[in-house]
Amino acid sequence: MDCFKRDGTRIEAGNTQPKHRPGFARNLLAAALLTLTTATAQADAGFNRFIKDLWPDARAAGISTATFNHIFTGMDPDPDTVRLMDKQSEFVKPIWDYLDSAVSDARVERGQELLREYDSVLANIESHYGVDREAVLAIWGMETNYGGFMGKHNVIRALATLAYEAPRRRDYWRRELLKAVSVVQGGHVRFEDMEGSWAGAMGHTQFMPSSWEAYAKDYNGDGRRDIWTSIPDALASTAYYLQKHGWQTGKTWGYEVTLPAGFDFHLADDKTTMTVGEWSRRGVSRVNGRDFPRASDRAILVMPAGASGPAFLMLKNFYVIKRYNHSTSYALAVGHLADRIIGGGPLAGDWSREYLPLSRTETSELQRELNRRGFHVGEADGRVGPATRRGIRAYQKARGLIPDGYPSVVLLARIKLDSYN
Repeated sequence: MDCFKRDGTRIEAGNTQPKHRPGFARNLLAAALLTLTTATAQADAGFNRFIKDLWPDARAAGISTATFNHIFTGMDPDPDTVRLMDKQSEFVKPIWDYLDSAVSDARVERGQELLREYDSVLANIESHYGVDREAVLAIWGMETNYGGFMGKHNVIRALATLAYEAPRRRDYWRRELLKAVSVVQGGHVRFEDMEGSWAGAMGHTQFMPSSWEAYAKDYNGDGRRDIWTSIPDALASTAYYLQKHGWQTGKTWGYEVTLPAGFDFHLADDKTTMTVGEWSRRGVSRVNGRDFPRASDRAILVMPAGASGPAFLMLKNFYVIKRYNHSTSYALAVGHLADRIIGGGPLAGDWSREYLPLSRTETSELQRELNRRGFHVGEADGRVGPATRRGIRAYQKARGLIPDGYPSVVLLARIKLDSYN
């Protein structure tokens, strides 16, 4: 096939090239192109049927024929969305690497610059919504590096691809797609300018279309809830989102703490809730030696890397941040970045970086090893849930280890080593 140009014309081969039957290579190329064209046409035909079937729901949602045709005429699936949808990350990024990047000196400094630049806007937003300005800035910084990168995918095309191609949650993607089209119908952004992530998150602070519908705000009063080009609109929208999910004004997200000798690590189960006064009576103290400002605040002890890393008492606002993104690493990064923006220092505790988190395959292996030894954790599905953590704690306690329930490569190696003893 490499004897032909892209347009199919013959390239004269030298005498050293093997001879071919007349027309064989040309026919082979034509067959290959026909196969490719047929496969593409079939794929397009399926996508076109999907778009055609979408129209009744779009019309019921108030989408005009003109808007629908403008958006969907000639659209095909987004290959990058398909690729990223199918790509399963085998390895988990260690939280310390995540924080090094998320709360870099450059991001802190830029946040401090923007704190000054948008002082009056942030003050008004804080006064109106009761959400501390540094938290809003930190989410902006985490989501798009303060607008530095808001995604390169057309949101509607990405969502149409997911609604058509995704093996799971197709109804969800279809609903988000229709809401995204409604944003264009309402004149809030042009279809061509509606850029975001491959999964449909959009704008400066990466709202899904349903979140935009519920929480986006028109701060500047121009009649559009424009989270793409209006920074004040985006920041006000984020503050309103946090407010509606229970943000507690003037309170922090949490405290980095130290634990006393002999501490009962079963209390670090990500759900046991006590007042900070009660935690304090159990010997938990702030790393800076200061008292907790309000002994009545309720908190949960979180140890993202087990006993080998820093510990935190997390307050209500930490879990409000998790409504934005459920990742513990993300919420910790937002809280820490917010503190750094207003002059706080780095975390005091060190991460024991040899205690790497497990990949999903390694987690399945750990679960099988625990089950084999009688520490029953259920199905070896590669996901760490309460049953797996209970099994880890039981194994650690039986072996005289700190029962922190943290799955790491060190723990897996220890369990596998038991097989030889």
